[in-house]
Amino acid sequence: MKDEYDLSKMKSRKNPYASKLKKSVTMRLSEDVIDYFKEMAEEKGIPYQSLINLYLRDCVA
Repeated sequence: MKDEYDLSKMKSRKNPYASKLKKSVTMRLSEDVIDYFKEMAEEKGIPYQSLINLYLRDCVA
């Protein structure tokens, strides 16, 4: 890798994935609910936040 790059000629562009990004929110959930999703997520091998997101997305559909 070069020590120095000339980025002055570089053009900026919008992120093509911006519409698909997740938005950070704060929610207050009961400990038993969090424990339930953490246990299930550990069995499935995915982060519990992703599991909650999948569950809520299914509820919306």
